[in-house]
Amino acid sequence: MIHAPLSTIWKLQTDVERWPSWQPPVSTIERLDHGPLRQGSSFHWTTPIPPNPETSASSLDITSTVKQLKYGACIRWTGPAIGEGLRIDGVHVWNFTKVRGGVRVTTEETHTGPQVEANVPAATEILSQGLKSWLTDLKTTAEAAN
Repeated sequence: MIHAPLSTIWKLQTDVERWPSWQPPVSTIERLDHGPLRQGSSFHWTTPIPPNPETSASSLDITSTVKQLKYGACIRWTGPAIGEGLRIDGVHVWNFTKVRGGVRVTTEETHTGPQVEANVPAATEILSQGLKSWLTDLKTTAEAAN
């Protein structure tokens, strides 16, 4: 639950080039097209990953492509995340629902790849921590903007 206008939350989430200003784990980001984020838009970004027994990679190099975008309601992107000896193919979905007092934001993500499948519980925990952090950063930033 985020106690902020949907327009504020949506702008934060879809202005991907500004993610590093409110999401410490996003090291770099570059839009690969211009204009508002839309279906077909792509962006390239990097983020560190916590130590993992399945890989020696310390960061991920990600190219995401927006596959679905419904203004103010949902965003879905896909793309590979590549690190040293690591490849993860992911699908990330965000949903935004106006409710009394603010906006309910939910997110879910799926990962596939040899390293993920080698230790599903560890991969699930790492992904869960990342999603919780992202939601917390989005909530903190959106609520502070009001």
